[in-house]
Amino acid sequence: MARRLLTGMLLLAMVAGVPASAATAAESEPLQRVQHIVVIYQENHSFDNLYGGWEGVNGLSAADAAHSTQIGQAGAPYTCLLQNDPNLTSPPLTAGCRDTTTAKPFSSHFRNAPFGIDGYIAPTANTCPHGGGSNPGGCTRDLVHHYYQEIYQHNNGAQNRYVTGSDAVGLVMGTYDTTQLPVYQYLHADGHPRYAVADNVFQAAFGGSFLNHQWLVAGATPVWPGTPPASAQSIIDANGMPADYPLYHTATAKRDRPLTQACDQPTTVAGFACGPHAINTIQPPYQPTSPGQPAPRQLPPQTATTIGDELTAAGISWAWYSGGWSNAAGDVGGPGWTNGDTPGTCTDPATMADAVYPNCPDRLFQFHHQPFNYYASFAPGTAQRADHLRDEAEFLNLATGSVDACNLPAVSFVKPIGAENEHPGYTGESRGSQHLVELLTAIEAGACAADTMVVVTYDEFGGQWDHVPPPGQGGVAGPHDQWGPGTRIPTLILSPLLQADFVVDHQQGDTTSILATIEHRFGLDPLGPRDATVNDLSGVFTAQAPGS
Repeated sequence: MARRLLTGMLLLAMVAGVPASAATAAESEPLQRVQHIVVIYQENHSFDNLYGGWEGVNGLSAADAAHSTQIGQAGAPYTCLLQNDPNLTSPPLTAGCRDTTTAKPFSSHFRNAPFGIDGYIAPTANTCPHGGGSNPGGCTRDLVHHYYQEIYQHNNGAQNRYVTGSDAVGLVMGTYDTTQLPVYQYLHADGHPRYAVADNVFQAAFGGSFLNHQWLVAGATPVWPGTPPASAQSIIDANGMPADYPLYHTATAKRDRPLTQACDQPTTVAGFACGPHAINTIQPPYQPTSPGQPAPRQLPPQTATTIGDELTAAGISWAWYSGGWSNAAGDVGGPGWTNGDTPGTCTDPATMADAVYPNCPDRLFQFHHQPFNYYASFAPGTAQRADHLRDEAEFLNLATGSVDACNLPAVSFVKPIGAENEHPGYTGESRGSQHLVELLTAIEAGACAADTMVVVTYDEFGGQWDHVPPPGQGGVAGPHDQWGPGTRIPTLILSPLLQADFVVDHQQGDTTSILATIEHRFGLDPLGPRDATVNDLSGVFTAQAPGS
């Protein structure tokens, strides 16, 4: 139910332990002048990895050795960075560094420090696995980004076990030249919209895309109802690790699964989350979902309240716009797909084999990036699904369809398809950033621009290092719990209501700050303890230009 009175907000603030000033800020200008909030949710980059070279930010130039130098499993600093991305291995690169800190010494081109990826994998390179001319670009390999692994990688805020806790080892220390990103160049061109870089925002939960999408829409970790299958639960060692990697090994039995470790079992490790909680990638219960999944790999329908439920109940217009949704959930095949020989199948143009889908999704449509599809209130046949789960193409049409009348809903979530979301492993960074520019250009050219607040952020770190400890680690204060926050993520905010053409906002926040912003702007109740206490994003409106 909407909170429509300031007194109600003050009462909530007192109950939640939030200073009255934080609650009253939601009623103040200029947040209340915002009529449209657009959230563009990109994929898998840490702040230092992508925005570390932006001027005026707490970026790579501020990264001290104590939070950068990576250590091995036994605690000794590496001399070199082991690499297993084929574009970064030695040979063919000159192996000028020899590491003897591990049981198996190795040679590498890379010393133990952050390094630039662009010098080895150019944006024009055709290194993407789905390339073949259809998806060219400079792709790195993917990197593990799971719940327990990230906790280990942080090492209580020391930020020095990213390499050891990763299947991609030294790649975690790679960074992009921020100034070469299409979005950077767009925001530095003449006549660019007013924008802010928020350099103190963290992913809401440790781990990957599935869990952080859930925190974006529900502010909580999903729960398997009843007793989950044992095979769906993780088993961790004494360090909290559920898997071995090139530079990490223990003799303890381990199992990396979608759910947390079971509680009250001989394998349970005290101090780490346990129970029927879904933390790693697990498929939604409804189509579109990955075919042929055994039951432990598919999460039963969730019944928690989402931000969508609250917006609908309050009569506030909104939609989740996903790239490729019409192909995946409708009756239109994805690019190159045709109906299969057997009813209910379609033919994958890459393999010419039949895939068991009711429809024909694009090969890079990610089912676990569709968070509302996990909830019973958005099941097939419901009004909420029909009204609010839409295709990204519809968003672009609404944003640009008229220069005279604004047609966007009050709240829009935009989720690009895999080829355009910047995810390492299956798309190039440059291509994803260019698509982001296309979205921003459409919004800025439309009739809604004057009163729209655009939030561009990333679901999670993608397994990549960042030097800033999250709240709750390394003595850093701030809202936190057993689920996170995790690694710092890139965040941009565009609005004509900002105080200068370019500002830097150092206020702490996490993914649930987006929920808090929507809740405070439209008078909605918080979904959980985190969004009730975290800072919203309205502080950006008082942020200053660097050096002012």
